[in-house]
Formats: sequence, structure tokens, C-alpha cells
Amino acid sequence: MADPGRNDPYGAFNFLVEIDGMTVAGFTKCCGLSSETDVIDYREGNEAAVVRKMPGLTKYTTIVLQRGITQSRELWKWRKTVTDGKTSRRSGSIILLDDERKQMARWNFINGWPSKWEGPHLNAKGSEVAIETLEIVHEGLEFE
Repeated sequence: MADPGRNDPYGAFNFLVEIDGMTVAGFTKCCGLSSETDVIDYREGNEAAVVRKMPGLTKYTTIVLQRGITQSRELWKWRKTVTDGKTSRRSGSIILLDDERKQMARWNFINGWPSKWEGPHLNAKGSEVAIETLEIVHEGLEFE
């Protein structure tokens, strides 16, 4: 058991992905948990030559998920709704766990949809796991 006086950072390898409340397990990589707000330069005519910095539009980075391909086709079916012109927007969460698999942090994305799916890079000379990649664009990110 860890020393209760220590405050070690959590491992980046221990996380879950939920999409509309369904846990989608087995992801090996998740990135894109970020947001950025544009900076607007503003100056009133009667002020000295000083530029004020004001917040503009906030943008959210695309979430990129990677996992080994399994028999589950749920992510492919979700992507197919977009290519069929019937986009299904979903909300979800990336959940960071501690060593005892308890939730320590949660990032919730809002109104997401898969903008890109990439199949595995196949190589008969290798022994790597076949990895699929899903990119989810969304309209908001909350941190709990």
C-alpha cells in the first residue's frame, strides 16, 4: 500500500473510455484532451499604443483513440453513421484510474462524432497487434 503522505502522479496507462454510458475497453492510447481559446488583439482609439488581449472562440482538439482490433464492430458502426449521412452525436468520458482501478479524474466530451477511422498497418513480417484508430470531434470538454 502506498504511503498516505505521498502525492505521486497517476500512471497514464490506466484509463477507461465510456461512450454514452457504455464502457469501451481495451484502448492502448488516448490523446487530444485539450482546448484552446483564440486571442483577439483589441485597442481603443483614445488609448495609448497598448493592445489589450481578449478571449475569442474556444476550440476543442480532436480526441484520438487507438486499440487492438477485436470482434466488436461498435466503433465501426458509429463511424458508418457519418459516412451514410446520418451522423449520430454521442457524449462520452475518458476516465483516469489509480493503481486500485478507482476513478481519479474524468474528462467528459459533448456532442462527439467520429470524423476518421483508420485500420491497421498490416505486415506479414511483423508480430505486432493490429491497431485501429478512431478520431472523435466534439463541441466541449469538461474536467471532473
